Amino acid sequence: MTRQLIHSPVTDSIVARILVADDDPRLLSSLSSLLAQQGYLVTSALGGREACRQLNTRTFDLAMLDLRMPELDGFEVMAHAAKVQPKCGIIVVSGESSFSSVSRALRKGAQDYIKKPFDPDEMLTTLEAVLGKQSLVRAHTDVQQRLEKSEALHRYIVNNSPDIVFMLDDQGRFCFINRKIESLLGYNSEELNGKHFRHLLDEQDIARGTHPLRDPSVTPENPRTFEVKLKTRGSQKANRYFEITAFPIDHGTLPLGADFNARTSGPKARFYGTARDVTERKEAEAFINFQAYHDLLTRLPNRALFTDRLSLAITQASRSKQKLAVMFLDLDRFKVINDTLGHAMGDVLLQVVTQRLESCLRKGDTLSRFGGDEFTLLLPAINSSNDARRIAKKLIDALKAPFQLGEHEVFVGVSIGISLYPEAGTSMDQLIQNADIAMYHVKARGKDGYRFYSESMNIDTVNRLSLERDLRQALENNELRVYYQPQVCAKSGRIVGLEALVRWQHPDRGLLYPKDFLPLAEETKLIVALSEQVLAQACRHVKGWILDGNRDLRLAVNMSPIQVEHPRFVENLIRQLKNEEFPASHLEIEITENVIMNDLKQISQKLQQLADHGVRIAIDDFGTGYSSLNYLHQLPIHTLKVDQSFIRGIGNGEDDACIVNAIVAMAHGLRLDIIAEGVETDAQLAYLRGLGCQQIQGFLYGPAQPPEAISRMLDGQRVRAVV
Repeated sequence: MTRQLIHSPVTDSIVARILVADDDPRLLSSLSSLLAQQGYLVTSALGGREACRQLNTRTFDLAMLDLRMPELDGFEVMAHAAKVQPKCGIIVVSGESSFSSVSRALRKGAQDYIKKPFDPDEMLTTLEAVLGKQSLVRAHTDVQQRLEKSEALHRYIVNNSPDIVFMLDDQGRFCFINRKIESLLGYNSEELNGKHFRHLLDEQDIARGTHPLRDPSVTPENPRTFEVKLKTRGSQKANRYFEITAFPIDHGTLPLGADFNARTSGPKARFYGTARDVTERKEAEAFINFQAYHDLLTRLPNRALFTDRLSLAITQASRSKQKLAVMFLDLDRFKVINDTLGHAMGDVLLQVVTQRLESCLRKGDTLSRFGGDEFTLLLPAINSSNDARRIAKKLIDALKAPFQLGEHEVFVGVSIGISLYPEAGTSMDQLIQNADIAMYHVKARGKDGYRFYSESMNIDTVNRLSLERDLRQALENNELRVYYQPQVCAKSGRIVGLEALVRWQHPDRGLLYPKDFLPLAEETKLIVALSEQVLAQACRHVKGWILDGNRDLRLAVNMSPIQVEHPRFVENLIRQLKNEEFPASHLEIEITENVIMNDLKQISQKLQQLADHGVRIAIDDFGTGYSSLNYLHQLPIHTLKVDQSFIRGIGNGEDDACIVNAIVAMAHGLRLDIIAEGVETDAQLAYLRGLGCQQIQGFLYGPAQPPEAISRMLDGQRVRAVV
């Protein structure tokens, strides 16, 4: 096909022929009218098939295509245009704005991309720019053919190039630079003539920018391409990245070199080159790299970057015979806050927590977000465990102050496990895993503290996985058994309560005690399902004994911190009691002081709701935690259980007996019931009776017993009562 040049009757200038293709008739008509009003020769095509037909029959300077069209989409039309009219420019006008669609369109040859709905002025500007670029390409071809006669036109094209175009002498000084330098970097082209191009290089890139031009192997057929950062004029704009391609000028074969040097004074041009602004690409690459190695919410290193740094730190510590520490941090009560206030508030909390934690670190330490509310911390090159201990205390103290989230004031603690190299492991996985194990030991002891890993904590990985698998199977196969330890009236000797204690009848290992599997259940979050099974069994047993005539019998059940901190703890517990038809007034839940003080406000509300339903509240292991008279007065507490460690001191002249005296006197003053745990001798029983302690629990009346043994004890008690 022969291209016809159509002249405007008004300006006598060449008018571009434009093909507009879209499957929306209304948009097609609107766009065609707009272009026609600007003096362009417009041909409309409704759909991709019609567009291809027009391309087969007419010649166009530019095609404006929608991507989504029936029968043939925009990509297929572009492919057809490339075959039949390769000089026809392409502008995509589409509602598709995904990165993949834009990238694919540009790769297929589109000069620009306009998103629907478009602004008419912006569209016309883009159209003019694309047509201008096509004009430059055609003009550049013509200039190459008539170079000796068209130096003025050559300069016009160079100065309007989208890239910086320059010439250097053999010393590296500018002989020529186009006006693009003004818009990109802010320099006047005239002021740079005669100056060394090092003047534009960022200080860190001077060697990278000057070395390629000194390479003797550089030839016109083997140019040098390199990326450097160029300085902008003044300090308000950041320096920008450029891809520079430099060609040596062969004066014997290139007329341009002879002509240019003949018409200019000063040194001869030795290099010709272009500098393309690639700042946006470099920034995109930097952002992608940041995403790969950082957590975008907290901006902290992620797990991948942390393990890289830990691996390097281990190598350095091994070479220099130094220690290092790995800390595993897990936020306490974060899940409660996240579930209560929502994930948006939870994200804000993580960001503020990150700021406080970072304020405690040394230069060179690496804090990373490991996932969720878990963090890891690398302390390289420490002298002793005291360095790690000091940092751990600072981290705990940093989180003690309340956090303000909107209208809510919340408290978050942190449990920290610490592993030291090389004592706790010499590999990256060992150090992280052992710090994790130490952290769970902190959780099991009431949270908000730190512990160093020791061999006594070690659980063989294979056995641990095996035990976890067996525990999950045990929950499905009902292998858990509930044993009961009597709570006896100190005056009458009657059984008034039963504390439910779980046992696991393992098919291979026999009867396992809580210490053998409860820490693992807490760690794997199986403790909730386990506790629900225990409560269900206990409710059925105790309800049967109550119906058999033990009308005042009370069931005591320990509650896991994970259960109590759950937002629906009260709702779940009351629902389970109703399902089992167990009277709430016969249930007494046992929780520790540490659980209460972890979140006094939230826990007090839950306990009050339970008390309103008739459930009794007991403080377990009283005297070993906060022992605050203030919370005892505020909360609906019914019973204090004196920890057995104090009971052992009775009769031995130890100070523990004085503590028991104080606890019992305090309980009487607050009108609370007292249960003494771990009573083993008649002397201890007599002493406690003398103090007025109402109930006794311990080996003096036997260990925890299976339901059959408890039934016999209750039957015998009933027989003695009748006699």
